[in-house]
Amino acid sequence: MNANAKGLTLSILDQSPVHQNETAAQAFQQTIELAKKADGWSYHRYWVAEHHGSDRVMGSSPEVLISHLLAKTSRIRVGSGGVMLQHYSPYKVAENFNVLSSLAPGRVDLGIGRGPGGLPLSTLALQQAVAGERSIGDKIRDLRKFLDDGMEDSHPLHGLQANPKPPVSPDLYLLGTSASSAEMAAEFGLPYVFALFLNADEAEMAKAMKNYHGGYNSGGMGQKRAMLALPVVAAESDDEAAELAAKIKVVRISLESGRTLTAGNLEAAENFGKQSGEKYEVNVYDAPVVHGSPGLALKKLVDIQQLHDVEEIIAVTNIGDFKKRLRSYELLSQALVAAGGGGE
Repeated sequence: MNANAKGLTLSILDQSPVHQNETAAQAFQQTIELAKKADGWSYHRYWVAEHHGSDRVMGSSPEVLISHLLAKTSRIRVGSGGVMLQHYSPYKVAENFNVLSSLAPGRVDLGIGRGPGGLPLSTLALQQAVAGERSIGDKIRDLRKFLDDGMEDSHPLHGLQANPKPPVSPDLYLLGTSASSAEMAAEFGLPYVFALFLNADEAEMAKAMKNYHGGYNSGGMGQKRAMLALPVVAAESDDEAAELAAKIKVVRISLESGRTLTAGNLEAAENFGKQSGEKYEVNVYDAPVVHGSPGLALKKLVDIQQLHDVEEIIAVTNIGDFKKRLRSYELLSQALVAAGGGGE
């Protein structure tokens, strides 16, 4: 099946998952192997996630993992998808990523998320030393200033620089799972990624993309770039892809206060609910996986790209069998090249 993919850029987001009887060390070795393969395929960037308090996804320190992956690759951009900025000092985050950008100029992305990326207890532990309450919007503003030209004269931290100053600053992205996160990215003039692999609500995704395009502030901090992070599975046949996709689920926790969050599995969802101190409900849904033989999967991605007016799709392939996960990314890359894409 042919698809015109000339305007489509494909990338990868890897959560360093642990499946079945695997260890964390094995999960990281798989992340390294996939990144090295992706470096030779047609993918534009390779992002690693941040998550805390989980024995299923191992990316608790994306900065450390990014450094290692940069050393193991030569072409592909490497970054975070994303750093949970609410836990950290913008100054320290800027320092970390300036070091990375000095080590690999022009290859580092700093994706940031608004959520906690873990359980209530891990959030409590991460924020024990945080002084004062500051909004995520204030932190994003400060982070951007530390990455660029520094603080304005009126800022209490005027004169402080986040050293080292790299030859090329890291690119800054905002990740989210709601229309409100898209509005924030548009207001700040930042590139935006909607993470459908975390929020299976396709109507919310459509609303987020509409809000981003409609409200983008061209005088903001960065450049307009709309991106989607989607669950994707490619296989040798449509039937095999459908079988693999059917095993991928989305587990959602709904708290009495109205908050809704995604967990990696039922056990993690129950733990989150208990630690929240609220009444809660857990629901399991089929993930909205884009799947098929390579040509069909790519055509579906091109259709989604055109429908939502996005430049780039970040594939998240959560297949338990690593060889099949690796093969899925390889097949999708081959289909992209055959269709004339992957030239960025």
